[in-house]
Amino acid sequence: MALLEVKDLTKRFGGLVAVNEVNFEVEKGIILGVIGPNGAGKTTLYSLITGVYRPTSGKVIFKGKDVTHLSTHGRASRGLVRTFQTTSLYHEMTVFQNVEVAHHLFRKSREPEQFITTPGFRKEDGRVKERVAEMLDCFGLNVVKDELAKNLPHGHQRTLGVAIALAADPELLLLDEPVTGMNETETATMASLIKGLRDDNGITIVLVEHDMRAVMSLSEYIIVLDFGKKIAEGVPSEVVNNKAVIEAYLGTEEGV
Repeated sequence: MALLEVKDLTKRFGGLVAVNEVNFEVEKGIILGVIGPNGAGKTTLYSLITGVYRPTSGKVIFKGKDVTHLSTHGRASRGLVRTFQTTSLYHEMTVFQNVEVAHHLFRKSREPEQFITTPGFRKEDGRVKERVAEMLDCFGLNVVKDELAKNLPHGHQRTLGVAIALAADPELLLLDEPVTGMNETETATMASLIKGLRDDNGITIVLVEHDMRAVMSLSEYIIVLDFGKKIAEGVPSEVVNNKAVIEAYLGTEEGV
């Protein structure tokens, strides 16, 4: 059974069909890329999968259960989590505080205990701080843990965004343009991090990315969208030579 199943997913905004009857599956343990020209519907598709938008029609099946009508938080609590193109950070908080707050949002303490300093709360709070320190060290962010998020260089901000998403303990992590705006060194670091999330942590990854070199090197399988429809899918070597994909990116030769 696939970890994620997208079935005939469609989203209309008035007369605009942003996503049009898209179908695909994501097997557990894979890194899958979603590509397409600007305006192809990639971010809308992510928003449908994670509950930001409700579909006009179609279903999202996660771990064999229909989650189409669950909220974003409801899906995240089941292990379906995403990052965003624009990194969502608490800019006036430190790096450590950003990841700590994210963990508290998903903590297991009962709500009243969040306002009463019980022994159970203090014990869990200590575990959270230990976990945050471990994550920052693993992500290479420990050296900037006391820096305000707004003062971080772009590459560190993107990495922090991934660390925040991991606070939800995802089984499936959707990365929205994780290397956008990065230089070559930052891109290589993020690519290594993404592979580590899958190889070392067992997290299944779906990524939208415009950097074709990065997406082709990272992805084991690729879905291609154009004008809201899936026009191709397959392993990178198949997709890069697909005529429909080439035409979507470069246009046809009509009129030449």
